Parts: sequence; structure tokens; C-alpha cells
Amino acid sequence: QVQLVESGGGSVQAGGSLRLSCAASGYTSSGDCMAWFRQTPGKEREGVAALGGLGRTTYADSVKGRFTVSTDNAKNTLYLEMNSLKPEDTAMYYCAAYLHSALCNAFPHSDAFDYWGQGTQVTVSS
Repeated sequence: QVQLVESGGGSVQAGGSLRLSCAASGYTSSGDCMAWFRQTPGKEREGVAALGGLGRTTYADSVKGRFTVSTDNAKNTLYLEMNSLKPEDTAMYYCAAYLHSALCNAFPHSDAFDYWGQGTQVTVSS
């Protein structure tokens, strides 16, 4: 059974940093497309960053230059390093896996992703 478990969320002041982790179990994530999404109440889930099986990364314009997605294949874990955080980054952050292709062509369409974690809350205060 595939499970994705996020951790690392918390409360920080604007300009601060956080690193989110997503531990995958039940399958080997290397070679697959994995991504981070975020959602605030009343809004649609937004794609933040994706990492394809070939190492190609994709970022939302709003986080380019501030966020970095990476993976540790030995630990089967996906990371999201978030720097220069802004109040508008406040959201529930989810990791997701797309198992149909090493490419992340489906990103940022959340409906296409197969598995999701339970989310971790990030709150940035001004």
C-alpha cells in the first residue's frame, strides 16, 4: 500500500525558512514524478513544485527562486526547501505521486496525481 507522509510544517515569520519532507512507503519513488501542492480554505489546490524521474524540476512562478524541490532516493523521501517565505505562502502543503510517467507533464493538474499525503500546515506571519 502506497503511503506518503509529510512533515516539517510550522509557523515562521516572513523571510524565514522551512524544509518539508515527504516520506514514501509501499513503493520506490525514484523514477516517478512527485510534486508538492498547497491549498488554502476556499481555494483550489495549487501546484508548487514538481520533480520528474529524470531530475527535471518545475516550479510555480510564485515560488521560483525561493523554493527548491529535491529527493533522497536512498531514503525514498521528497523535500521542499522554502526560503524567503511570505505570508501568501501560508497554506496546507501536500505531496503527491504520479506513477504513469517519469515526466511531470500532468503537473500542475492535481486530479491526475495518484497518491496524496495528509498534508502539513505552513503558516507565515508578517
